Amino acid sequence: MASKKQRTKSLYLLLGVLVGMSVVISAYQTSVYLSTDESCTICHVHPHATSSWKQSHHFNNKSGTLVHCVDCHLPPKTKTYDHYTAKLKLGARDLWSYLTKDSIDHDWSYISEIEQAVTYVPNESCKDCHHNLFPEGIKDDGITAHLYYDENEKKLDLQCISCHLDAGHYNPNYKHGKLAVGDINVPKVDPSLYFKTATPITAFENFREQIPGSPIAFDMIAIPGGTFKMGSPENESFHKQDESPVHNVTLSPFFMSEVEVTWDMYNEFFFKTQSEGRTPPEAVYANNSREDVDAISGPTPPFGYPNQGWGSGNRPAITMTHYAAETFCQWLSKITGKKYRLPTEAEWEYAARGGTETPYFFEGKPKSYSNEGFWRKFSNADVQVISDYAIYVNNSKNRTQEPDAVKANPFGLKNMLGNVLEYCADKYDPQAYAKAGDNATNPLVTEGEDWVVRGGNYASDAAELRCAARDFSKHSAWLKTDPQQPKSIWWYSDIRGIGFRIVCVP
Repeated sequence: MASKKQRTKSLYLLLGVLVGMSVVISAYQTSVYLSTDESCTICHVHPHATSSWKQSHHFNNKSGTLVHCVDCHLPPKTKTYDHYTAKLKLGARDLWSYLTKDSIDHDWSYISEIEQAVTYVPNESCKDCHHNLFPEGIKDDGITAHLYYDENEKKLDLQCISCHLDAGHYNPNYKHGKLAVGDINVPKVDPSLYFKTATPITAFENFREQIPGSPIAFDMIAIPGGTFKMGSPENESFHKQDESPVHNVTLSPFFMSEVEVTWDMYNEFFFKTQSEGRTPPEAVYANNSREDVDAISGPTPPFGYPNQGWGSGNRPAITMTHYAAETFCQWLSKITGKKYRLPTEAEWEYAARGGTETPYFFEGKPKSYSNEGFWRKFSNADVQVISDYAIYVNNSKNRTQEPDAVKANPFGLKNMLGNVLEYCADKYDPQAYAKAGDNATNPLVTEGEDWVVRGGNYASDAAELRCAARDFSKHSAWLKTDPQQPKSIWWYSDIRGIGFRIVCVP
């Protein structure tokens, strides 16, 4: 017969099993409840989340299948560990935000954009439901894009949500696919207000250029010639080897656009010259040495929306290739009767410095502004001064901004640092400065594979915004996910923060 001690142990064991089962059942029931659409709306108080979901294909579809919040925003349940760990992390973050933050302070417009969406929609969840990438009714462009995705999935950073942002939350303004010219909303202007002629240059001073046959005008700043020290010393924070040695460069006077080429300017070029032809790039670059340029064949329609939905107007035009930027300059030269071109790398750095010899044209040290380094684990970077002059990772909200968001440098130029990377006329050579010698006059590097790009962009750290910081184009990488064959010579698919500004030779 069992002893009293043994019976007590058995009782405790039974109670322990019952308590354990109760905990497991309670945890499961809680988990089930917290997976309902109703529970999601407790914390997710986006004013349009529920209504947009109910208008989307995931709620209102031909199959009658209802796709719930957790179906998209958590890894599939077939991956049990990933599903529940992600749920725990998101739940803790949502609860903390609900208790400590005011929804009025949220930037709902930014939260709804692709940059945020990709962090909340696991790609495997999309694939868990959509086994067939080529459903009935898919259009030719969709077949092309899905074929390319299917064949190159492991090499791509692209996610399903990158093209199907409106699938789960309906957005009437969102489109994807090949852009038709008529899809761009161009404000109507009375043709009688169009400029008849370009602005004549009568003196070396700032002027406002007028694009004949359009309402578009832009400011050009007179940059006096002179000699400056190009590059950065080895003791400058974040110095790189291709910025050495520091050497004297003498430049002739030139005019430079006050801001990066805007969508208003670039779209004028696009509409006046649009073409399905593929003018060989070598023909365009050969025109640089000619005075008489034949008719310009302009960009083909891009695959997708090159402005990323961020807006057009005065925002910098982005995603075009160096070839497209060169073609724009030739078109502008032809219609204005002036010589417009991309700045040389030396002209760009001279203009960016604005007569200064410090890392930036404004006060402050790169280490104070940068997010890099050991101490950034304990304290945030200084943003007080740099935010007045540059759109970069700490203030950009992950997109470009209009020129008036920043102050000008000493020459009167805006966004020389940040916002978008800017093409130069030079080929990139890491040894260019050593080859130039101690003194160089109007240098231009013509040998190399890649083009120089300068200034950093909206996603750059402050270290990359230094006046001397150099970078170069990555043509193949920037075209990686372009599904067209042959790939576009006009538009990049995998770089957003690339643009250009122009110079005019007196």
